[in-house]
Amino acid sequence: MITRRKFLNASTLGGAGLALGGHKALLHAEAKVSTPIRSPELNVPLLEPRAGETLVTILHTNDTHSQIDPLPANDPYAGRGGVARRATLVKRVRAANPYTLLVDAGDVFQGTPYFNLYRGEVEYRAMSGIGYDVVTLGNHDFDNGVEALAAAMKFARFDFVSANYDVRGTVIEPRVKPYVVREIGGVRVGIFGLGIMLAGLNPPNTFKGIRYLDPVSAARDSVRLLREREKCSMVVCLSHLGYYPEPKANDVGDSQVAAQVNGIDFIASGHTHTFMEQPALVRQPSGRETVIFQVGKSGIYLGRVDFTVRDQRVTAVAGRLLDLRDGSLA
Repeated sequence: MITRRKFLNASTLGGAGLALGGHKALLHAEAKVSTPIRSPELNVPLLEPRAGETLVTILHTNDTHSQIDPLPANDPYAGRGGVARRATLVKRVRAANPYTLLVDAGDVFQGTPYFNLYRGEVEYRAMSGIGYDVVTLGNHDFDNGVEALAAAMKFARFDFVSANYDVRGTVIEPRVKPYVVREIGGVRVGIFGLGIMLAGLNPPNTFKGIRYLDPVSAARDSVRLLREREKCSMVVCLSHLGYYPEPKANDVGDSQVAAQVNGIDFIASGHTHTFMEQPALVRQPSGRETVIFQVGKSGIYLGRVDFTVRDQRVTAVAGRLLDLRDGSLA
């Protein structure tokens, strides 16, 4: 796990210090939303690994909501995003660093006629074509019910993870695992998922048979298994709990999980459609830090977090937004 000082030192890269939610995070100055990032810099690694270190890149999206095409002219983000641009950018990043994972924090479905007409097939086909590795489930992914979700999953060539949705006995049980392990560049990366409580958000018939488990307990169990049994050097959480820097009484989001659970290196966040300009750091009970990053909605941005790993330990972290409005990505 990375310390705050090492995160700050590693993330400077000639950029400026920015404050967010009370947690300092230093990134390229270009990571500010108001400053578009232009190619060819889009695929440039954020860290320079030293001898004996491996550079691992995590690319992440959340709440893409069936936005296959760039956003329409009547949207405040008109012309932004689109799966074709995302595919081009992901390909460029992977060419620069083959040790790259692409993940999503849920709510792939609902929001455009693509979902209304094709019930998830288009979204999962597109994500498979782009090369997603691991995805968790959001509340809107259950909008047509568990049976429909299972039918859509037939078009997904990636893993689904959720540690706090007990799916045993349901038709999605064969596809949803509590966690997966990916080994890239000799680094074992454990990835688990957390989902929001569906009761109160979705009609009961849409998640019939799914049992909700406490996300903090599920996270602790997952980290223990990934660190001790699976011998993972990095642990990543794909969370559809939401980002609440100043939570209300009943909010249990990513910051609250990170503050109670040791051993999570990175939370790829979703659900609240939060456009974070840069990652946040949250102190764990051990005193180490968890990095949290959420990139809004509709695939307007792609998040990138780079890690260097040496001797089975994370030594540095840096993150930034990648803006899909660059015309050269069309």
